[in-house]
Amino acid sequence: MHLKRHLRSLALPLVAGVLLTTAACGDDGDGGAGGKESPAKSGAGSLAGVCPETVTVQTSWLPNATAFGPLYALLGEDPEVDADRKRATAPLVADGRDTGISLELRAGGPAIGFAATSAQMYTDEDIDLGVVGGFDEIVQLSATQPTTAVLALLEKDPTMIYWDPETYPEFETIEDVGKSDTTVLYSGGDTYMEYLTGAGILKKDQVDGSFDGSPARFVASGGKLASSGYAAEDPYMFENEIDDWMKPIKGQLVYEAGYPIYGPSLVVRPEAKAELAPCLEKLIPVVQQSQVDYLRDPDAAIATIVDIAGQYKGGDVLTEGIAQYGIGEMKRLGIASDHAEGEDTTVGNFETARVREIIDIVEPIFAEQKKPVKDGLKPADVVTNEFLDPAIGHGG
Repeated sequence: MHLKRHLRSLALPLVAGVLLTTAACGDDGDGGAGGKESPAKSGAGSLAGVCPETVTVQTSWLPNATAFGPLYALLGEDPEVDADRKRATAPLVADGRDTGISLELRAGGPAIGFAATSAQMYTDEDIDLGVVGGFDEIVQLSATQPTTAVLALLEKDPTMIYWDPETYPEFETIEDVGKSDTTVLYSGGDTYMEYLTGAGILKKDQVDGSFDGSPARFVASGGKLASSGYAAEDPYMFENEIDDWMKPIKGQLVYEAGYPIYGPSLVVRPEAKAELAPCLEKLIPVVQQSQVDYLRDPDAAIATIVDIAGQYKGGDVLTEGIAQYGIGEMKRLGIASDHAEGEDTTVGNFETARVREIIDIVEPIFAEQKKPVKDGLKPADVVTNEFLDPAIGHGG
């Protein structure tokens, strides 16, 4: 299974042996939840009578250990798996305790005809929460199918541009690639590429939007092409699982090139937010704690995810090796983190200034594409920290 595709519901690439610089942005807790005790930490985890009997979450791709790990970690033992519809259901267990409700995780991507999570949430109102693969999707659909992000599952989007370091030893950054005539493969429609070319980091005449997610063209070129990919699993796959390559590649996060979007985020439809608010007050801290616990001890959850992924037919193959590698890279690169710099230690929150920067970057891109965002769009229109427990973080 390739993180590339599940995170954005679009086919993106693979990778191995990555060089990625880390910088980041802190989360300053705009609209924070005010110091309440976490149900996950306190053990007072009953969600019965407050949440729906089954909380249904639509994810953006097939089961994955990088983006969705903390959610799958909340599934109790022996989940009921519907392999045809690609859904897994089990009691929602937090801190080893049954919370009194069930959790249903629905696969996205090919399981729902490659529809965007936001669109699916408006088609099927049985869905309580969704995982939007790319944060820019929330901005893009703010006028037509709005969602509000209530928790960032990943601090940074793991999209990268990679190349063969043997062919291009002079490349250290995406900007270096742009100074050459090297063709860069990507999936047409990805907003980050509009940013890279619009900012002059890559040239419009060197990018090729026909990438289908397969490593075949990169491999066949002997490494003469560059490509988009995902840092948390592609490097491992290129070095260990792609028989015709089996050596490192090198790359840089698009985030580090000035495109500061968050990774996959948990969202709710605005009109459902008030009704679900009592549930979210208790549920979101449970997910926060799961984010922390998952990075510290992922083995049991990874076993669950690999097992469920194996029961779904026709998807990418997720191995334990890929999953374990992803955990290490998420930590190393700050892809999953409570903070990247500064003193903020809350996991999953959004920084107002950063969200404002994202809006300012992508709004003119969508306007040029005749996909205008909501008039006067503000950070508060697309994110909220009101359900988060500010005391829950990886440093605690």
